[in-house]
Parts: sequence; structure tokens; C-alpha cells
Amino acid sequence: MSRPKVFVAMRHVPELAMDLLHKRFDVELCDSVQATRAEILQKIPGKFGIFCSPVNKIDEELIKTAGPSLKVVGTISVGYDHVDLAAMKKYGVRLGYTPDILTETVAETTVGLLISTTRRFFEANHALKTGEWKYLTPVWMCGRSIRNSVVGIVGCGNIGTSIAKKLNTFEISQLLYTSRTEKPAVKALGGKLVTIDELVEQSDFIILSVALNEDTKFIINEERLAKMKSHAVLVNIGRGGLIDQDALIKALQENRIGGAGLDVMTPEPLPLDSPLIKMNNVVLLPHIGSASIETRTEMAITTAKNIIAVLDNTPMPNEVQF
Repeated sequence: MSRPKVFVAMRHVPELAMDLLHKRFDVELCDSVQATRAEILQKIPGKFGIFCSPVNKIDEELIKTAGPSLKVVGTISVGYDHVDLAAMKKYGVRLGYTPDILTETVAETTVGLLISTTRRFFEANHALKTGEWKYLTPVWMCGRSIRNSVVGIVGCGNIGTSIAKKLNTFEISQLLYTSRTEKPAVKALGGKLVTIDELVEQSDFIILSVALNEDTKFIINEERLAKMKSHAVLVNIGRGGLIDQDALIKALQENRIGGAGLDVMTPEPLPLDSPLIKMNNVVLLPHIGSASIETRTEMAITTAKNIIAVLDNTPMPNEVQF
């Protein structure tokens, strides 16, 4: 009797997760490090499930190409803006994801990215390596401290709340946040629920940790960039589409804000000729917010278990309801 088939749209998936899949499925790996759209469309027909990531667009074309055998999409991510939920519902395909697992790791990355940007770590490191470090004058390579600053967090879900807890230990002067409802855990830290416009006007550090959807696309646009303080630092660990990137580039080029730390951008990978790459006041990371060995392993295992649960007709560990 033939076993159901799963397509894994990436290489280097942690072995523990792959072992789980191999025990229950015939597993087909993509040809290169990451599956192209063309390869997925070629290999998805007849598959029971697909193990994918946010770089893989799961839309109606792909689902129709897979055919009626496709029962589950497992994405190794907390975000699922790459998945067409209406098409999934139309064809009866279930969606598993990996929330909560990456909360602390992404929050750690956020704090590191914020410090690296405001304290000019990458710029200073470059100066050291290129021989620019010749003297130690009082203001050379000085950045702004987090202590006594106003921190604004756009989106205070689990990740935003963890970021707030960590940054509150830096003796900040005020914590602002946006959310659909008041967050007791953030309020207990002294956090104040405000509008997005109040937040961008008042904050020294602005952190985006909100999901990307129709309401949040370009939540940081030209108008809101113009409202920011001239020394404000913008950090994005959500999705690139939260920011109007062209407007951000213009604001940075004209020194209308202090800097930006970006773990996500548009497109990904970022083209090497992007103006962002040449800017000293910008720190760029290649979407590695959750990239700790422990976290990525747990995310991969959960993705595998989500797929297996559909085969067993049992509840997924983490399922997107739609």
C-alpha cells in the first residue's frame, strides 16, 4: 500500500523533524536550498501536504495544481500572509503554523537590533576594520541611549509584550504601545495604549511587531515618517510590507529620522543595489529573528506534527482557524 506524499520546499530542515515525516510519509525534498515557484508547481500534484515557509506563496493556482490529494499546508512560521486563506477554505485545505515558539527568540533579536542600530555597532565595527579608528574623541561613534527614552511598540501580542518586558529593564522613561485592546501585562509595566500617530510622534524608538494584513500594510508611510522625531530609530521585525520602503529610504537619505534596524524588508532577499545597503545609519539582518538552533528545531518539529495530525485526523498542535 502506497503511503501519502509530502513535499518539503526547503533543504536543511532539522533532522528530528524530517525523521517524523519519514516515518509516516514518502517525503520529496526540493532540488536546491529553497524551492522555486516553478518547482513547487511541478512537484505538488498528488501530494498530501507541503512543508513550506513564508517565501513560498500558497495561492489558488498552487492548490488547484496540487489537486484533491492536498489536505494540509504546514508553514514553519508564525506569520501566514503568504497563504491565501480564502483559497484554502474553498478547497478544504488546513493550515498549520508555529506561534509562541519563537516569541522569546524574536524578542531577543529585536533588542539586539535596536541596540546595534542606536549605538552604531556595525558602523563602528566597519570603522575598526577599515582603519578609520585612529583616535578616541569624546563624540566619535556616539549613539543614543535607550535609558530615559520613550519606546513605542506597534502591535503588542506575545512578541511585542516580551519586547516591552525586556526593554523596560533599561530604565526607559515611557512605554507606549498600540493594540486592538489594552494589554494588562504591558499596562503593569507602565505601558500606555495610544494611537499609531501618537506613538510615532512621541517615541524615540519605534518597534514594529504587528502582523501584516490589509489594515497594517504600509502602517509606516510617508506621512507617519514625517511625524517622527529627527533622531527616531525605526526597528522592524514583523514583515517588510509594514513599511513603505521607498518613503523610508527617502527619509533616511534626507536625515529626517535617525536610523533604521530591519530584519525584514521588501523584497527578500534585498537586491544588492538597494540604497539601504549603502547607508551607515541602517542595520540590516536577513530575516533571522527566530534563528536560534533551539527555536528553529522546535518550529520544524511542530510543523511536521501539524502535518501528521491531519493524516491522523487529530487536532493540530497549532492550526490557523478560518
